[in-house]
Amino acid sequence: MEIYHPINKPTFEPEKKKGIYIPITTKFWISHFLSLIWMFISIYLSFPWLEDLSSVIPLPAAILIITGISYIPGYMNAFLVFSLLLDKQPLFKNEHPTDPISILIAAYNEEDSIYNTIRYIDKQDYDGKIHVFVINNNSTDQTVKEIVRAKNDFNVHITLLNESKPGKFHALNKGLEHVTTPFVITLDADTLLHPSSIRYIVARLNSSPSNVCAVAGSVLVRNSRQNIWTRLQEWDYFIGIASIKRLQGLYQGTLVAQGAFSIYKTECIREVSGWPDAIGEDIVLTWRLLRNKWKVYFEPLAVAFTDVPTSLRHFAKQRSRWARGMIEGLKEIKPWKQPFVYTKYLTGINFIMPYLDVVYTFCWIPGLILALFGYFWIVGPYTLFVLPLTLISYSLLYYYQRNYVFKKLNLKIRKNKKGFIIFILFYQMIMSPISVLGYFQEFFGLKRIWK
Repeated sequence: MEIYHPINKPTFEPEKKKGIYIPITTKFWISHFLSLIWMFISIYLSFPWLEDLSSVIPLPAAILIITGISYIPGYMNAFLVFSLLLDKQPLFKNEHPTDPISILIAAYNEEDSIYNTIRYIDKQDYDGKIHVFVINNNSTDQTVKEIVRAKNDFNVHITLLNESKPGKFHALNKGLEHVTTPFVITLDADTLLHPSSIRYIVARLNSSPSNVCAVAGSVLVRNSRQNIWTRLQEWDYFIGIASIKRLQGLYQGTLVAQGAFSIYKTECIREVSGWPDAIGEDIVLTWRLLRNKWKVYFEPLAVAFTDVPTSLRHFAKQRSRWARGMIEGLKEIKPWKQPFVYTKYLTGINFIMPYLDVVYTFCWIPGLILALFGYFWIVGPYTLFVLPLTLISYSLLYYYQRNYVFKKLNLKIRKNKKGFIIFILFYQMIMSPISVLGYFQEFFGLKRIWK
């Protein structure tokens, strides 16, 4: 994706209301009903597969494996597709809000990126006052020097704070102590904002019901042209993560208002005692907010571009940290303790993710190797039944991102066919073992590594 150049700012024309209004509850149950039909058809068609597998392992084990690699993933993909088909983002009440806001940026050895991050804040078309708090968290490079340079070069109100305790949550809580505005945005030090991002994310929060406490922005990949790893992740952010965010936002329970770019009501953050001592501080924070009977939305037009890991080693560290953060959230707040049926369901999906990742890692991948030698007990023609729904969901997201997000923001989609093919064929084979590693780290209480 090309980063927007701020010379010719795009205009946003609100869409006219079309069609029949369908309540969220109705969408939820329609999507469930159709997804269950899909799953029952899958179960019926899989009887020969189940019979073949149960000839080499006990029937209960065969059911457990096939459920983990076919039935549940197929149901989840179907639910995603049907939900997206019914989704329609509400219109903004006011596209040009003027609320004063604060931005928190935790910085640890960010000399290569922090100046540019602040430069893009300076280019925002937001009409309200912006106060940026950059919290230096024990940097040993020239981060502070770059912050001072940005303070002198740009017309942005910047306050430099220092936090000696290591950990992003300490840095963010330090910044929170100084926030006096009703809204606070968190932004990663290597993340660049589209010129209209702050305007759109504030507009979405202002246009939402009073019990919405946060809105997650849409984070995409900036350094996708660097190598094959970044090309792969470009598609994950563009259609994978974005599709999950849209699904969760539709049901008013976005499970991660990610620290990379999200907005919160300051009083709500303070009511849950700020960011928690967790490796997935943004995950646990969001679940605490949801537990307090607040809702979290997602705004696809509030786009930010971030640098993603450029090597398998750093990618594994990041994604295992995400998986570990999910377990931290589940340990603190069980799905059945969430107050709303939507968030019970959405966090319940996360509750079964370790099972799906373990089955995929230790059954599907070995089954694929066996299939290469002609043994189709685990991986065979029936496993392809999930593929059509996956392609349909990705096609829907691509169409939506291209026509309703990128076109309105005057952005272009980069050509990345090789990355897409690798994403479709191999991404899950990379992700599931890494996620299992994160579960293992949390289970045994291994040392936390943020970067």
